[in-house]
Amino acid sequence: MDFETGMENLTSLCDGDCDCSPDPALLTDFKRAIHALGGKWKLEILFALMNGAIRFGALRRSIDGITQHMLTTQLRELEQDGLVSRTAFAEKPLRVEYELTDAAYGLLPAFKEILSWSRLYGDARLAASHEA
Repeated sequence: MDFETGMENLTSLCDGDCDCSPDPALLTDFKRAIHALGGKWKLEILFALMNGAIRFGALRRSIDGITQHMLTTQLRELEQDGLVSRTAFAEKPLRVEYELTDAAYGLLPAFKEILSWSRLYGDARLAASHEA
């Protein structure tokens, strides 16, 4: 199946005698994105925040299996990478909400593509694993 991904020119065509490594600048950009999104829980956290701001406890309850410590760690990393903002309200008890930044909302098209891919190929992968 032939289709254009927009990534066709990341590497040069080679005949076996050349260096086929990707453009170093593109690789650096890709690594930065993977670092910002990498981690067991980051994509689930971002997905959970797609509908708006949410308090820490509600966020934790919405992600099955995540510990308080891991959620805190992953949120701090997402905040450092500019994908999540934290708002603390001067109330007793302290109320803290997390929400996506504009940069994270820029991932929405990528999330839609991942969901489309999952619908096309996720069931096939699951079926193959059950046959084995």
